[in-house]
Amino acid sequence: MKAITLQTYGGPDVAQLQLDVAKPLIRAGHVLIKVACAGINFMDIHTRQGKYAQSVTYPVRLPCTLGMEGAGVVVEVGADVHHLAVGDRVAWCIAWGAYAEYALVPVDKVAQIPSAITFDQAAAAMFQGCTAHYLIEDVARLQAGDTCLVHAASGSIGQLLVQMARHVGATVFTTGSTAQKCAIALQRGAHQAWTYDDGGFVERVLAATDGQGVDVVFDSLGKSTLRDSFRACRTRGLIVNYGNVSGSLTDLDPIELGEAGSLFLTRPRLADHMADGATVQRRANAVFAAMLEGWLSVEIEGYYRLETVQQVHARIEARQQIGKAVLWVDRDLD
Repeated sequence: MKAITLQTYGGPDVAQLQLDVAKPLIRAGHVLIKVACAGINFMDIHTRQGKYAQSVTYPVRLPCTLGMEGAGVVVEVGADVHHLAVGDRVAWCIAWGAYAEYALVPVDKVAQIPSAITFDQAAAAMFQGCTAHYLIEDVARLQAGDTCLVHAASGSIGQLLVQMARHVGATVFTTGSTAQKCAIALQRGAHQAWTYDDGGFVERVLAATDGQGVDVVFDSLGKSTLRDSFRACRTRGLIVNYGNVSGSLTDLDPIELGEAGSLFLTRPRLADHMADGATVQRRANAVFAAMLEGWLSVEIEGYYRLETVQQVHARIEARQQIGKAVLWVDRDLD
């Protein structure tokens, strides 16, 4: 089968298209899926760069097949799998191997797809939709009347956070690197949007909240914004650092959280909030239902072939890709 494999860590050029990779063999507790679409995510970039080389939460190791999110049809079912059958339409995330014609996926990572959701929609929504869902519902526990700040709000997860936060009745402030990206956040429902301005957004947040700061900050950037996020948050507020796109803040002294107002800082990961099959299906159901109800829009900016993965990765790293990118592996399935 065709697959994008990784033999060593590095730049986009190390993601190699192989034409004769052996199809995975079925195992107990797994399903073999014929892949229709694969989502392309920053986690794929980080995998290729080696950021998970020592990870316990995401134990992906070399050599591997790239792609941690996909959608397709079950073609084989392993022993001890009782609720899925051959022919089921499914999607999954945080299980690697989606950049291929077939993927072997642990059954507790798999969710069934409603008939009204297409494979490309499922592949675009599964990882980022479930991420936004647990951040809003489980970590921040946002409610009507709360205030929040979403950094990188034009990005795929950022757009979903804005929409979900608005849906529960929160006031949503956002940031972006350009006026164009701020406009995208406003289109998704943000109340206000500002450029980072080397931390200048803090004064705008404080002005908009009568000097109090927001209840919650969603920060996916890390090093470039995290300390400014502290300043934009209210006393005893919550900082949710769910990504490190700009790098890790390696010199943080916990006393800084106290000085900034007895803040709570968390660095959550999706795997710990998708720990069993029931939870995976529940989160997927919530995301798919929101899409079908029409209040949650999942933007697919581009469709690509396996042969173009290197170019797509380069675009994402250069921040030229704003919305979700999807690989079409087998168009005949949809």
